[in-house]
Amino acid sequence: MIPTQKIPTTMNEFWLYFKMGFDHVINWYNYAHILFIILLAVAYQFNAWKRLLVLLTLFTLGYLLAVMMVSYEVVKVSLGMVEFLIAVVIIFTALFNIFTAGKEKRREKMGLLFALSLFLGLLRGLEFAPYFLDSIGQNSKLLALLEVALGVEAAQLLVALIVLVIGAIVQTIFRFNKKDWVLVISSIIVGLSLPMLFNSWNF
Repeated sequence: MIPTQKIPTTMNEFWLYFKMGFDHVINWYNYAHILFIILLAVAYQFNAWKRLLVLLTLFTLGYLLAVMMVSYEVVKVSLGMVEFLIAVVIIFTALFNIFTAGKEKRREKMGLLFALSLFLGLLRGLEFAPYFLDSIGQNSKLLALLEVALGVEAAQLLVALIVLVIGAIVQTIFRFNKKDWVLVISSIIVGLSLPMLFNSWNF
């Protein structure tokens, strides 16, 4: 009988922190992150994948920076205020989609989504940081944080890919107009985000 090889502790830790970051995005009890990724991806098609990748990566960089600042005690924030601002940014992004639907050239020139992606990444990182610090124990903060960030990026790419595929099916097979697709999805997300705003405004 061939003895089974034990997986190195470092590999176990990598998957632990990778999954931690992945699960922070794919979380149906706190779906704000998923809503924002949908908003980013819904206005794009596969031929614009590079721009979408930049937006997602900016989000991850903001996330990484925020957790790092809290981990090294550079900043301290109120979680209630962070949750309120997350809802505000999501609603603002949805409204931006609604008012720029069908106006791609104007939309791309503004570059507002880049700032929103970075800012919401910072907010989500601030929200996640206390949980991260409680979980790392004696392990290296920086290494564990990089592994979490990889999980976040992977989850975002998965959500964005699903949105792109669904969008392609709806617009190609069912002949749904792209502008209407963006308007419908963004309007639904405004409705889903309003309770988050009202529940967190009294921070």
